[in-house]
Amino acid sequence: MEKQVIEHAGQPVGVALHQNGKVKFMAVKYHVMDLDDAVFNSVAELRGALARLQSMQPRAAA
Repeated sequence: MEKQVIEHAGQPVGVALHQNGKVKFMAVKYHVMDLDDAVFNSVAELRGALARLQSMQPRAAA
């Protein structure tokens, strides 16, 4: 099984586990836990899901 660190917005957020032609996401940061154990067709699809998830989360006040 091949493993790949996944970064989003410049920080590691999880690991992609490549198996049987699919990509399973293992989240390591709380703000992406909604995608933990999700299965994708590709890393590009996973990255798209991360971007959509981030766009739905409220921004922290500065």
